[in-house]
Amino acid sequence: MRKARPGAEVRATPVEPPTEFQNFVLASTGQLLPIYGAKFFTTQPATFGPLDHGPAPGEMIIGAEDELRIRIWGQVNFSANLRVSREGDIYLPKVGAVHVAGLPFAAIPDHLRNAMERVYRNFDLSVDLGDIHTIQIYAAGMARKPGEYTVSALSTLVDAVFSVGGPSAAGSMRHVLLKRNGKVITDLDLYALLVSGDKSGDVDLQPGDVLYIPSAGAQVAVIGSVRQPAIYELRGEESIEQLFKTAGGRTAIASGLRVSIDRIEDHVRRRAFEVSTDSAGLATLMADGDILRIDPIISVYHDTVTLRGAVANPGHFLWHQGMRLSELIPERDALLKRDYWWQRTKLGIPIPQLAAPATIEAGQERPSPVQSPSAQTNWNQAVIERLDLTTMATQLIPFNLGKLVLDHDMSQDLDLKPGDVVTIFTQENIQLPIKEQTIYVELEGEFRHPGVYSASAGDTLRSVAARAGGLTDRAYLYGSIFTRTSTRTAEQQLLDEYADRLERQMERNNLALANAASNSGQQSAPAAGDQVSALNREMLARLRLVRASGRVVLKMNPQSTGANNLPEMRLEDGDHFVVPFIPETVQVVGAVFNPHAFLYSQQARVGEYLRLAGGANRQADRRRMFVLRADGSVVGHEMGNSIFESDFVKLRLYPGDAIIVPEKDYHASNLNQLMVWSQMLSQLSITSLEVGVLK
Repeated sequence: MRKARPGAEVRATPVEPPTEFQNFVLASTGQLLPIYGAKFFTTQPATFGPLDHGPAPGEMIIGAEDELRIRIWGQVNFSANLRVSREGDIYLPKVGAVHVAGLPFAAIPDHLRNAMERVYRNFDLSVDLGDIHTIQIYAAGMARKPGEYTVSALSTLVDAVFSVGGPSAAGSMRHVLLKRNGKVITDLDLYALLVSGDKSGDVDLQPGDVLYIPSAGAQVAVIGSVRQPAIYELRGEESIEQLFKTAGGRTAIASGLRVSIDRIEDHVRRRAFEVSTDSAGLATLMADGDILRIDPIISVYHDTVTLRGAVANPGHFLWHQGMRLSELIPERDALLKRDYWWQRTKLGIPIPQLAAPATIEAGQERPSPVQSPSAQTNWNQAVIERLDLTTMATQLIPFNLGKLVLDHDMSQDLDLKPGDVVTIFTQENIQLPIKEQTIYVELEGEFRHPGVYSASAGDTLRSVAARAGGLTDRAYLYGSIFTRTSTRTAEQQLLDEYADRLERQMERNNLALANAASNSGQQSAPAAGDQVSALNREMLARLRLVRASGRVVLKMNPQSTGANNLPEMRLEDGDHFVVPFIPETVQVVGAVFNPHAFLYSQQARVGEYLRLAGGANRQADRRRMFVLRADGSVVGHEMGNSIFESDFVKLRLYPGDAIIVPEKDYHASNLNQLMVWSQMLSQLSITSLEVGVLK
């Protein structure tokens, strides 16, 4: 066998099913523990083997097929690689046959020198070992791969254990026997190698040796705060302390108070008890079937207070008699999260004062998302969470953070007690009244001074647009896009809930189809059902890709111009308003022969643009065509008082509008689902790009 070399192919041993004891521990603890040491043998290089091309050990016994590399110089010069014959001889010139089999390699040089001196004088020689003969050994018992093996004569017992894949799940790690001529040569404990790297119990193999692995002995389970939770095998009497050492010791968070033991007594009943972690408790002997658990420490801090939430330095702090809130929150800068400064520094924005400027001038780089100190901090309320150790009830003590930090109001500088947890909230945690919220609005596009503006409680979209200098001459109010964070969140929640309901309905339909096919005795029926299920899954996956835009339809008049035509709607933090320039195209997308954008014509109607696109193709569902207006509203084929197609094709369009021609599905149920999705997307004012996900 050859040695393992870097980059050698790694082969994996098939994973064995859990043993009865593993399943027992799983049922008792909920954890499927590995058998300690098993993974050491589950993967190994495909060329694993002893080092048979290094220096030969002196005690190795020379046998047939070994190669001796002999070099002689002096009165006679001779160099050859000689292979030992089956009779155990090698042939030297003028000396003849020299018997070497059965001799240890260390004795070969002197043995050959004595043979040469019968013929020559004044010479020297050296002997090296070339190819090494192989031997036959056998693996029996609970080896993972029992059988007959051909291994190198340099192989040892440990090499053989790896060759056979180690002990099986039912085999012993503590007793690996090497038998020779019916006698036990050694009893190897693999834990010595696995735990401490001790290979001193290893021995060389000889022809005919038998590697025998008996069944595993007594086993215990170790769970909880130890370095290596696993199933461990006992070798004789072992204490808890010895077992902990085998398991790598306890972790840093292990409880130093007690150890819990679940024990089977007399194969009749189970008993749970605890022992302390002192020397007497750790000296407790383990028994077969024990489940040993060491719990982590309880996370209780003594003489500390905790600061958490929207602060720069949350953590645990030493408490002292007379400690007050002002010591824990010394200044207002401590109420800004570190990532706030990091975001501003990363974007190259100068650090602001606590009161943000009213506007950010056009062209100035702005943060994303836009935030301010007050946008992160809720100044109205913070709380002290205090545990009553007598009743074990939690008490919440509110205080006004703004009065404490900004106004230095001593009435809010409350006393602290050991174990108190002080929480600083953000406006996202607890929504403030609108008049106290910090509002930033982004205006983009055809404004004279686009940028980011702060808004007060009384500001409206129209008033903030006026502060931005109004609109340019190319502004297209009808195609403006107003998005709101709260709207996007609500829309996405509704869309996700709808997708979940639709998925559950699909599952019920599939189950009904399967039951119907089973009751009818038809074996070919599921094929059609599988095809429908696959289509349903594909369409559901597309629906889950759709993300809500949060767009609010402003219902602008196509001829509206100027900021005075904007609605007097109240603003929220994160509102985003984009006014594009007047587009010159109308899009036709979907199941048409030539989907493209076409130049806008005031006289052209829906029918004209459909003709420019080559008309609807065979896959088109004409009855479900709709127009997605530039303002985000939708006009369906059957919307309004008329159901005639002629009314739809005569519909007037405006710059930026899009005609959507959906594809029909060959299965009625899928078609109905697609229609429901189209209606859902229309209600949520999804943009044309998002509608395209479903095509």
